[in-house]
Amino acid sequence: MKKFFMFLAVAGLLTLSANIASAQEQPEAAPAATEEAVEPAAPMSGADILKGTGEDVPLHQQIKTYFIQGGPAFMSAIILCLILGLALAIERILYLSFAKTNTKKLVEKVEKALEEGGVEKAKEVCRNTKGPVASIFYDGLNHYDEGLDVVEKRIASAGSVQMSLMENNLSWISLFIALAPSLGFLGTVIGMVKAFDAIEAAGDISPNIVAGGMKVALITTVGGLIVAMILQVFYNYILSRIDSLSIDMENASIDLVDVLAKNKK
Repeated sequence: MKKFFMFLAVAGLLTLSANIASAQEQPEAAPAATEEAVEPAAPMSGADILKGTGEDVPLHQQIKTYFIQGGPAFMSAIILCLILGLALAIERILYLSFAKTNTKKLVEKVEKALEEGGVEKAKEVCRNTKGPVASIFYDGLNHYDEGLDVVEKRIASAGSVQMSLMENNLSWISLFIALAPSLGFLGTVIGMVKAFDAIEAAGDISPNIVAGGMKVALITTVGGLIVAMILQVFYNYILSRIDSLSIDMENASIDLVDVLAKNKK
């Protein structure tokens, strides 16, 4: 339940940040009309306004323009994939950060507790320590009286469970990595169809019509690929953290079995 609320909080924070950024980009209200009749001017984009001043178009204005040109429907779906994917990635990173444990220090505490107070004191040390390694140790110590063979099997089973918990939600992140460029390609195909419809309606293959239609169609592909690359970086980072934790768990489990064997002797 805590993971679910953490995921909702991260997703809400990202959505709120996007809404604030969008609200800051909204143009100010137009002044009230005067009594004199003024001929309405043609709508101008931010790029058109800055063309006359010779200044560079701000990056956020360019992104906003491309977002509108790419089509709000497909671009919104791509942005939604980015927000959800980042929320899940941040949740996994936080979970793995809290799961990190100083395994060498924990093994030393367990060994010392076994010498001083036996298995019960060692189990108490594991209960007071957070992380998957402590959970594995507790499960193994809980079956200490049944023999080292049973302890090794319980440690292996507990390790598999902890690995599954660490890999939770990774399938959803990989889904968004594949879905974002797919939505981009779909938007590109639909945009190309619209471009050919415009050529057919005009009755002439005008370079402006072809170039403009292809530009708008390819924007969704660019957006989908960018989102996929961003999520792929987070995905690979999470996998590297899981690999590091799994190696620590295996080494700690071996050390625990050695400590228990030494204690039995």
